[in-house]
Amino acid sequence: MKKYVKVVGAVIEKDEKILCAQRNGEKSLPNMWEFPGGKIEDGELPEAALKRELMEEMDCEINVLDKIVTTVYEYDFATIELTTYYAEMVSDSIVLREHQDMKWLSRDELDSVEWAPADIEAIEKIKNGI
Repeated sequence: MKKYVKVVGAVIEKDEKILCAQRNGEKSLPNMWEFPGGKIEDGELPEAALKRELMEEMDCEINVLDKIVTTVYEYDFATIELTTYYAEMVSDSIVLREHQDMKWLSRDELDSVEWAPADIEAIEKIKNGI
């Protein structure tokens, strides 16, 4: 039976651009783009997991805002349940600890990178202003 993993992602906007992070080439979904975030630990609330993951992965403190969508996507390595939230940065500092690159893209530019499939539904909602 395939692993079922609950994860969260942050859609951080600044100056009408959205933070996009490129996955490490050595991990699953190599070089694909995603919203930063990660796994929810047992007993952890999704919002708390998102704050923890952003601090661990990017040394970035955030406030979690409205939920965008929850998507379930079946990869060959696991079934992922991804819940994305709008978030705001508390400070402007970002240090990439897990990702190999990051970009700030406008809504119109989101299709210019190759996204991890689980993020696609959130991207469609963001582009439509939801």
